[in-house]
This record gives sequence, C-alpha cells and structure tokens, in this order.
Amino acid sequence: MNKQVTDTEEWLFEITPKNNLLSLNLKEVWQYRDLLFLFIHRNVVTVYKQTILGPLWYLIQPLFTALTFTLIFNKVANIDTGSVPPFLFNLAGITTWNYFKNCLQSTSNTFGGNAGIFSKVYFPRMIMPLSSVITNLIQFGIQLLIFIGFYIYYYTNGAAISLNKYTVLFPLLIVLMGLLGLGLGMLISSMVTKYRDLKYLLNFGVQLLMYISAVMYPLALMREKLPRFAWLVEYNPLATIIEAARYFLISDGTFSWNGILYTVVATFVVLFFGIIIFNRAEKNFIDTV
Repeated sequence: MNKQVTDTEEWLFEITPKNNLLSLNLKEVWQYRDLLFLFIHRNVVTVYKQTILGPLWYLIQPLFTALTFTLIFNKVANIDTGSVPPFLFNLAGITTWNYFKNCLQSTSNTFGGNAGIFSKVYFPRMIMPLSSVITNLIQFGIQLLIFIGFYIYYYTNGAAISLNKYTVLFPLLIVLMGLLGLGLGMLISSMVTKYRDLKYLLNFGVQLLMYISAVMYPLALMREKLPRFAWLVEYNPLATIIEAARYFLISDGTFSWNGILYTVVATFVVLFFGIIIFNRAEKNFIDTV
C-alpha cells in the first residue's frame, strides 16, 4: 500500500514557477555554490587555454594599452597629467576600467553563450553572470599587483604621488564597478536574445563609453577644453568611479561625496532593471536564442 503524501511533509527541493520578477533566489544560489566555484575555475582555466603566453596576457594587455595611451594622448596630444607620471596615470585608469569592461562583455552573452547547457539542466541562471564577475575580479587583482609594482618604482624615484585617507575606500569603487557591469551585462544579455544587433554594437559601444569615462584624461581637462560637452562625462557614473580611483591611488584628480552617492544610486538602478529583465528573459529565452 502506497504511503500518501500529507500536506505537512517537507520536500528536499521544490520547483515552482517564478512569479516574482525581483526574486534573486539567493538561497538557491547558495545551495549551488559548488557549481559557482566550478564555473569560476572553468573560466580562469579556459580563457587563455592553448595560448603561448597564457595568463601573461592578464599583464600584457593593460601594460601595452597604458603605453599606447601615453604615447598618443600624452606625448602627441600633450594631455598634461600634472606631477603624476603619464604612464602611471593611464595605468590607474585602465586597470580600473578593465574590470568593468570585462564584467560587461563576459555577462552580456550569458544566454547566447550558455544556451546549450541552459536547455539541458536546471540551476540558478544567476550563477553564470556571477561567476563571470568573480572571475574578472581575480584578473583585476593580478593587474592591480602590476600597478602597485610601477607605483613603488615611481615613488622610490621621487614622483609626486601618494596615498591618502580615502584610499581605504578603493574596494568600494571596485564593488560598484562589478555591480554596474553585472547590471548592464544582464540587461544587454536579455535584450540580445531578441535583438541580435546589440551583440555587434557592443564592442563599438564599449569603446565609445571608454572615451566618455575619463580613462585617459583628467575630468578637469574636459571641463576646460569642452565645457559644452562636459556633462556627458560628469553624469557618467563610470567617469566618477575612475576619477575617484585615481584620487584614491595617486592623489590626482577630484573626489566628491555627492558624485559617489550619485554613482551608488545609478548603479543600483541599473542593477534593479537588469534583474527584472534578466528574470523575465530567463523564462522564455530558449525559444528565441
């Protein structure tokens, strides 16, 4: 005789439709934390698999970019970085910017790049973009060590650079960068399932965004040279983060609590809408990918 299941009996797992678009299911993500770590390990191992230099690309990319910016913008275009060595100025901006760029690019193809595994097995879809953000944090840590090495070199050679009391807030900027990249990435990934053109416009959009994020020039220079268009940079939360990062690391540029507050609000607004659209696209993306 079969035992009847009573209403009071507790199930180990219960699969129900997601009626709440804002539900992150963080408890479920925690239950799948081992899978999250496996995806992080996979991302780290496979990024430069079958390459000659391997993880050295983590170091080569920011160094060559900083060198290129120094030659073009500082030597040719004569952008003044004050008492800060131009190479270190550019390296500070590029190191911070790269974390956001990598988070955005890696999470913006969540549905398209993982359609095969999504259609075969269930797990919290949020694990994929989260694993990308954490993986890129490891890459950022390696690049930050390179920046610290050049910082020590220039400091011991008499460069007018120094840390300040706000330097301890630098991790906050990185968290904001990661959350902003996560929110935008989920938003774009959800829209790419229906509008494939966004996939081709992404690289162009990232390059354009870099130029209005004060990566290779001081924010004050934009206000001085192009005051009519300075608002494009001033209201860009990424520019606020990068300008603040340079102020925290090399005491160059400006820092404003109002700017940080604006950036925090903008970041969580983007993350909020990214979660909503991601949860909505998760339900039927397999029919459109």
